[in-house]
Amino acid sequence: MLCCSPPPYKGPKGEVLQLYHEVALAPAQCLWSSARDQPVQLRMVSSGPGSETPMTIMQMFQETVGSYGHLPALVAKQQGQWETLTYHEYYQQCRAAAKSFLKLGLERYHGVGILGFNSPEWLIADIGCIMAGGLAVGIYTTNSPEACQYVADHCEANIVVVEDHKQLVKILKVKDQLPHLKAIIQYKDELEQKLPNLYTWEEFLQLGQGLPDDILDQIISSQKANECCSLIYTSGTTGNPKGVMLSHDNVTWMANMVGVMTELKGEEVIVSYLPLSHVAAQVNDIWICMRYAGTVYFADADALKGSLVNTLREVRPTSFLGVPRVYEKIQEKMKAVEAKSSTVKKWVADWAKSIGLQATSHLHHNTEVVFLLYRYNLVFKKVRQALGLDRCKACYTGAAPIAKETLEYFMSLGIPLYELYGMSESAGPHTMSWEGAFRIMSCGRELLGVHSKLDKPDVDGNGEICYWGRHVFMGYLNMPDKTEEVLDLEGWLHSGDVGKHDDDGFLYITGRIKELIITAGGENIPPVPIEDRVKEELPFVSNAMLVGDKRKFLSVLLTLKCVVDEAGDLTDLLAQETVDYFQQLGVVATCVSDIKDDKEPAVYEAICKGVARVNARATSNAQKIQKWTVLERDFSVVGGELGPTMKLKRPVVHKMYKEEIERLYME
Repeated sequence: MLCCSPPPYKGPKGEVLQLYHEVALAPAQCLWSSARDQPVQLRMVSSGPGSETPMTIMQMFQETVGSYGHLPALVAKQQGQWETLTYHEYYQQCRAAAKSFLKLGLERYHGVGILGFNSPEWLIADIGCIMAGGLAVGIYTTNSPEACQYVADHCEANIVVVEDHKQLVKILKVKDQLPHLKAIIQYKDELEQKLPNLYTWEEFLQLGQGLPDDILDQIISSQKANECCSLIYTSGTTGNPKGVMLSHDNVTWMANMVGVMTELKGEEVIVSYLPLSHVAAQVNDIWICMRYAGTVYFADADALKGSLVNTLREVRPTSFLGVPRVYEKIQEKMKAVEAKSSTVKKWVADWAKSIGLQATSHLHHNTEVVFLLYRYNLVFKKVRQALGLDRCKACYTGAAPIAKETLEYFMSLGIPLYELYGMSESAGPHTMSWEGAFRIMSCGRELLGVHSKLDKPDVDGNGEICYWGRHVFMGYLNMPDKTEEVLDLEGWLHSGDVGKHDDDGFLYITGRIKELIITAGGENIPPVPIEDRVKEELPFVSNAMLVGDKRKFLSVLLTLKCVVDEAGDLTDLLAQETVDYFQQLGVVATCVSDIKDDKEPAVYEAICKGVARVNARATSNAQKIQKWTVLERDFSVVGGELGPTMKLKRPVVHKMYKEEIERLYME
């Protein structure tokens, strides 16, 4: 593996910033590593943002507990009632978990896999593992037994923590293929059968009671900020997942800087519901809240199936993070309600939204008076109350591209959605929008203390976005070749995303190198803008995926909005808004199977007209859609077409629907 000492770093204006070494860190020779026990040099600078003194997660936690130990930290429902852990209680439970992990034989830099929905136990297991010197590893609840086995084996997990019997069964199926596994802990429900080295959460917390505090304290004090503490596994859309190694400093520096930029002052309240195995939820729900003594309320496990809004109304969070699909679902339900409003009410709402869109669009032009007059408009004060967002100071979106239509819809309600942009390899956000820095369709400006460069820009200024800063990860566990693919000799992280800056320094994502469709004629086409236009023109379409790589023309795969059953699986039934839309066309279909194979010509004619409108906006003939097909079911996480944050897995879709794609290109 290549290894380099950090060179003098030239900032965005050409200034030379010498890396700063005068801190108590573990000795390190390289900016990156693929070994779990090898520290790295930090990308620190001598002054200003980026020069902050490094700290470990336990130092950060202890500071918060020392100042705010009496404040509520974690709140979850037990038998229908909210129960609270203060920061002091939270810390003590993490210590108890850490001692029990040690009692079970957790080895330094070995993994503790956590497989379950968000809960206090999830956070306590994660932090307790780090406290005991292990590597905290979230595992997606949608993973198959084989996918769980890969992650647990790759991180050499000594212990796996599961939510319930459903998740336990996955680990039991593969435990014989996990040579490092010593114990399994189930944190919810009673055990259906007692097995060796299988513990309930209550039994687990009792295991380490006899372990002297000094042993744990020695491990905590031995930890250094430039050592690995956590692994984030990528979703593995093009092969096996990669274990992104994050250092203590990656986590603590990021948590601090996000709070500095958004002026967090404590008393923050959030709802935890996005998968904690993803970097976005971890940074938001665990680390930023820990740094600023926020309160985390845990949503019900069926949050994304409809109960989230009930939790939001109860909790009334002060900030909210959602992936685009969450906002799209809210938008769809709101529009369905609007469609049933009386003519007068609908006229008033449309008028108020048009004023709201204008006001919110001009946030960055300091038209504060206009915005405030609108902000307290009675109509949308009630809307925000109905959504549980009435005291929400900021709504953030990230993890996947969001459509302009969705952004404008929420802006019309006086709820600007602030975009975040980053990746697991940058410990979360690299750029962000907030009230003081907002442009629609932009993912904002770089965090203080980090820098971007656009590699190999074209004539329009579009180049690959590269990152530099304290947030850049250590490397991929046991994958030196993959690490060297994304980190260049100077330590810049190459994102694979294409973007450009405007004159005010706002970053816009314009494509992804691996997603670019290169037609047989050699034209490079970013698919997302075209897909967004298709969904904008055809509101009954749930997902649109452009195909045409190495082909003579572009085609698009379409799915219709469908009903989701209680298990989270998509059904053949069309969503009510889709049924209502089709009724306007004179179509009485209620199922996808009623539409497929040109059974309803009026629907196909509507699609043809919508695609024609999209083509009318194309920048070249090569970017026009020539053919399309409606698939028999929508994309989903369960089906495999979407990742845990609802990001489209293009290689998976290509493989699953190979026959349908080939039919589009038959002469």
